[in-house]
Amino acid sequence: MERKTIKLDQGWDYMQKGITKLKEILEGLPEPPFSSEEYMMLYTTIYNMCTQKQPHDYSQQLYDKYREAFEEYITSTVLPSLREKHDEFMLRVLVKRWANHKVMVRWLSRFFHYLDRYFIARRSLPALNEVGLTCFRDLVYQELHAKVRDAVIALIDKEREGEQIDRALLKNVLDIFVEIGMGQTDRYEDDFEADMLQDTGAYYSRKASSWIEEDSCPGYMLKAKCLKKERDRVSHYLHSSSETKLSEKVQHELLVAYANRLLEKEHSGCRALLRDDKVEDLSRMYRLYCKIPRGLDPVANIFKQHITEEGTALVQQVEDAASNQASNAPGVQEQVLVRKIIELHDKYMAYVTDCFQNHTLFHKSLKEAFEVFCNKTVTGSSSAELLATFCDNILKKGGSEKLSDEAIEETLEKVVKLLAYISDKDLFAEFYRKKLARRLLFDRSANDDHERSILSKLKQQCGGQFTSKMEGMVTDLTLARENQASFEDYLRNNSAAHPGIDLTVTVLTTGFWPSYKSFDLNLPTEMVKCVEVFKGFYETKTKHRKLTWIYSLGTCHVNGKFEQKTIELIVSTYQVAVLLLFNSSYRLSYSEIMAQLNLTHDDLVRLLHSLSCAKYKILSKEPHTKTISQSDYFEFNSKFTDKLRRIKIPLPPVDERKKVVEDVDKDRRYAIDAAIVRIMKSRKVLGHQQLVSECVEQLSRMFKPDIKAIKKRMEDLITRDYLERDKENSNMFRYLA
Repeated sequence: MERKTIKLDQGWDYMQKGITKLKEILEGLPEPPFSSEEYMMLYTTIYNMCTQKQPHDYSQQLYDKYREAFEEYITSTVLPSLREKHDEFMLRVLVKRWANHKVMVRWLSRFFHYLDRYFIARRSLPALNEVGLTCFRDLVYQELHAKVRDAVIALIDKEREGEQIDRALLKNVLDIFVEIGMGQTDRYEDDFEADMLQDTGAYYSRKASSWIEEDSCPGYMLKAKCLKKERDRVSHYLHSSSETKLSEKVQHELLVAYANRLLEKEHSGCRALLRDDKVEDLSRMYRLYCKIPRGLDPVANIFKQHITEEGTALVQQVEDAASNQASNAPGVQEQVLVRKIIELHDKYMAYVTDCFQNHTLFHKSLKEAFEVFCNKTVTGSSSAELLATFCDNILKKGGSEKLSDEAIEETLEKVVKLLAYISDKDLFAEFYRKKLARRLLFDRSANDDHERSILSKLKQQCGGQFTSKMEGMVTDLTLARENQASFEDYLRNNSAAHPGIDLTVTVLTTGFWPSYKSFDLNLPTEMVKCVEVFKGFYETKTKHRKLTWIYSLGTCHVNGKFEQKTIELIVSTYQVAVLLLFNSSYRLSYSEIMAQLNLTHDDLVRLLHSLSCAKYKILSKEPHTKTISQSDYFEFNSKFTDKLRRIKIPLPPVDERKKVVEDVDKDRRYAIDAAIVRIMKSRKVLGHQQLVSECVEQLSRMFKPDIKAIKKRMEDLITRDYLERDKENSNMFRYLA
């Protein structure tokens, strides 16, 4: 049976009834919903009209009429209802109309679904859903979007001023901007976001210009918390893609545009916050500026300047105290300075970790600031020497620092951290080694564990090469104690060999220890036997090692039989050699003593001064002057007495600073030579500038090499045939194997 052909007018009249019913439902008129029979009839009508044989296939005409249905409804009903409303009321109607429109699109595209399946697919035409949305876009959105945008922006500004607004309404309105883009956000961005950002900029620019005049820096930063409110705005009704742009816009107006004025505010800016320890405000400043590209740079700069000023002021205080002779004892001010610098470091390291969340920029600022004043010379001493003296004070018996074991460990840890800022680490090592030698050799070290502990810390900080000699010194002392025990066993077993004097010998390894003067002192006969006995013992242990005696480091306990009482004198080996001469002679001239002992003039002057001109006058001198001259005569002062039964007679101290600096300079020459040869060996040919910069880079871990010194060493290596200049380009060097 053949299906009856439906004409276009007849079919469309039927469809029109369905569309009218749908419109009435949308307008809220009392209409019953579509029954399944009605829905099927409407769908079937379209199906039939599209599947009839030509010329009765009305697919194209129905596709056009589908669009016309929307256009007619929008023009006759939707637009008039929107045009008569304004502001928030218009937005509410728009949201309702958009929701209705989407319902209408959904129902009509179901009725006309057959078109989507075949006709549209074959012809590559826009889908029914798209056609429905496009009608709204072209007729409603294009006409009203500017008014809608302005209404939305006005509401946002009201909310910024603290008024309550309907956030759900804004969310629904802005969703229209997004949905109209049909998968793209260009409508939202171009028609709304760009103007919203511009308005935001203008709003916060006005606010910032008045806040910067009225408020202190902390007060301004508290108001800048509105940044968080702007982020909340995004989560409540703006599209998520706006968050970064909105934050950047607000940050720019509030924080970037006024950064310098805010940070440099006279009584409340960044400097004042640091000065007054306003930790919370500094943390807030960090949180505000850390999200801005390069926003922390000025904060870090001020942080660096502030620390540099504080550190330099500490150094200046010590300089002033020294020049006013205000220090109660030499060296005390310098020790206090190191302690204060440690406290300063603790304080600002806490700022870096707590306020500035360990940001590398602030670590760098702290490092650069400390490098400035930690490398200043203080009262003629380099900071390397001060640090070594500070360690010595902590580690030696009877030092001025009385600390518990935990406090010592903690302080040593902090000293090693300070060492990282000192450029002449090799100078520190040499001073430290000298002082370590004194502590070890004269039994002044308070605790072996602390000695080893700081060496392990230094090793971690500066590498094994830095501490290898010092570790050797500590080990030497342990071996020397074992050696002494063996020597005492040897004497017990060979009573004939006993020299008649108690003898303790400390055997050291030459390479580990600082270099000491070694003279061929003419020892008194009592002591010559001691040396011979120990040599005999040592040769039983090893035949391949040569013993060099360093008498300048020796200590003797000798009884002085004075008229009133016998007093035990603790003196150096040199001093005892002088005193023992008076056992066989009552009166000796300066030149006789010099000839008998085989000493230099400088050393003899020091010895005789300590025995005849200082606190304890064991020898009487003619004439009775305060200085030693080569025409003086000396006698044993039998009338000498003291309330103590045991006294120590010190030698005048020798300023070792000059020698240490000379030794370090010599070592530096070797280090520069080695670095140049190492670089040239691997590179073969290298330009002058590059060789110098690579050399500086290699050596800067231990010291800051002087460019002139490097050039001098290069010339020296050329004369020694390690390098040669290129014949055509004198700025190029070649390595000679």
